[in-house]
Amino acid sequence: MFKILKSLSKSLGSSAKATEAKPAAAKEGTLLDKVSKVSAAAAKAEPPKSPEEMCGITPKMSKDEVKAQLKLLFRRYNRSASSLDAKLRNEADRMLDAIVQMREKHFGEI
Repeated sequence: MFKILKSLSKSLGSSAKATEAKPAAAKEGTLLDKVSKVSAAAAKAEPPKSPEEMCGITPKMSKDEVKAQLKLLFRRYNRSASSLDAKLRNEADRMLDAIVQMREKHFGEI
């Protein structure tokens, strides 16, 4: 991450004369805006997590621990499923699907 920031600052960094000569570059956004766009693209490039990873369930957990973890997650994400924020609602839907998969895997069909 730091290598990316260094290379971006070197490639996007310029002298004071160059910034005065190019006011259009200021309209595009700051270096921070550009870096956040790059980091957002990198976050999307991550491979999707398995339902076990999303729910924080390990093979060493007992049935009671799995049940408690799924109960906690369901309570948290069921509230978010009715949010007005589309991003939060989509995340809640993905998590609820993962919770259902884990429940069916560990406790049978619902």
